[in-house]
Amino acid sequence: MATKFDVVERWPELFEQFDASECRAIVQSLASGWHEGWEPNREDVENLTDLARGAIDDDEYMRRVRQAAERHRKAALASAGS
Repeated sequence: MATKFDVVERWPELFEQFDASECRAIVQSLASGWHEGWEPNREDVENLTDLARGAIDDDEYMRRVRQAAERHRKAALASAGS
């Protein structure tokens, strides 16, 4: 696990249109997973910022999350079988 939670520094373009309060709320949502061992990736951060700015709705967000989880699951199975 990374020792520093730096999603805003890593992908500042995803946070440009948010004010400080909105940015803090998004970062807190992501940080809770990070504290549990999840490593942030651009796709997950982009999906959450898209939801927060209204570019996608809850259904689309969940579709993207499920699709990403399935890709990761298949990759893990493939590497375990190697």
